[in-house]
Amino acid sequence: MLDSIHTRILVVVAVLALAVGVSAAVPAGQALVVEDAETGERLKTVPVEENTTVALEYTHSVEKTRVLDAYAVQDGTLVMTRMEFKSYGAGLPARANVTTENGSFVFNPQGSYRELYVKPGHIAGHKLHVGEHTYDLVALSDARSVRLHVTEQSVLDAALH
Repeated sequence: MLDSIHTRILVVVAVLALAVGVSAAVPAGQALVVEDAETGERLKTVPVEENTTVALEYTHSVEKTRVLDAYAVQDGTLVMTRMEFKSYGAGLPARANVTTENGSFVFNPQGSYRELYVKPGHIAGHKLHVGEHTYDLVALSDARSVRLHVTEQSVLDAALH
């Protein structure tokens, strides 16, 4: 009788281990990961699909005007699709083919990035937009540098995050 119970317990444990192993290997899709640039600690994981917009919005430190850098998730990378800014200042594209829309300068840059590093600041008030959701990047990171990247996420990762 006791051997029968032990056998059943071993079978249940083996089935559970197999289920966890399979769920860890089965891809559930992509996710945008925000992690501490120094320690690698994951601060936020957000599921994303192809062409999901990921944008960084902040106030320019000198000009004190809004800047928006927009990217699209494509094949595990962040492809820059648009930059909007209200006035020219340090770090903004002075020689680019810039147009105006609704009072903002708009630039459609080139560039595909496996990772982005950002130093959120209290004065700049960095916000991270992922699809329809907005996150306070300063509060999320405690104003520490972060690394943004897209990764494949397993069913287990999706369930845990």
